Amino acid sequence: MEADQLDWILCTFDQLSKRDLYEVLKLRSEVFVVEQECPYQDMDGFDFQSLHYLVVDGDQMIAYSRILPPDLIYRNFSSIGRVITKRTHRKIGLGRKLMEKSLQLCRNRWPENSVKIMAQSYLLDFYKGFGFLPVGEEFLEDDIPHRHMILQT
Repeated sequence: MEADQLDWILCTFDQLSKRDLYEVLKLRSEVFVVEQECPYQDMDGFDFQSLHYLVVDGDQMIAYSRILPPDLIYRNFSSIGRVITKRTHRKIGLGRKLMEKSLQLCRNRWPENSVKIMAQSYLLDFYKGFGFLPVGEEFLEDDIPHRHMILQT
């Protein structure tokens, strides 16, 4: 499967159809709650002001990221979060392509702002591959080790 054969949909919260919203929340729940065995409150109120990247193969949502404008979570930083790939579509470079597209969006929309993320610690090398650098100490978020990381503009 080639990334350009997939549907890459960028939208605001209000542009999400009911079906797309359901599929987004379903995929986030499958990965973050069930697969990672982490019961947490996924709907944090930031979806309304965020941009949403949906990756669709036919009628199946297979990957997703949430792009947050500067100052929504981190002062003077845009952010990318909830980056997920459906288990059946991993190890084919889809997550890397999704991050590339999400970062390009941040650069285009907010060129004066660096990007700050909260990365699960086991993914530090993945994010370092995009130029992110860890800042601060490791901490637990919902009982999962995390680090903040910054990509300078």
